[in-house]
Amino acid sequence: MKEAFSIPIRVYIEDTDAGGIVYYVNYLKYMERARTELVRSLGYDKPAMPSQGLLLVVHSAEIQYRRSAQLDDALRASAAIGKLGRAAVTFEQKIWRNDEIICEGVVKVACVSDDSRKPCALPEPIYSALKAAI
Repeated sequence: MKEAFSIPIRVYIEDTDAGGIVYYVNYLKYMERARTELVRSLGYDKPAMPSQGLLLVVHSAEIQYRRSAQLDDALRASAAIGKLGRAAVTFEQKIWRNDEIICEGVVKVACVSDDSRKPCALPEPIYSALKAAI
């Protein structure tokens, strides 16, 4: 993927603590939205695939907070495919305020069986779409 996929985010009162600063876990929510919309842009409306007995779940997340966002900030959440395996995809993600990165992370998402919760291969069409987006 030459340019990271991104979506706009507005910081609302519900995203902040009593001091008007974005609560740390909300950056993960913003990243989730960007990943979901990236997959949607590739033609897949749902990140889970229950009709196929599969789920996409977060395996791990490494987050670095650089600056805090505040009430009413206009942000941008980006997602790019960093590494693609048969059963997992690693996303490189950033939260921007204007041209400044205020938070960044690496999030690994695994494909698991809905009933056993054990890893399994991504369906070929999704794997191919992700591979083409790199």
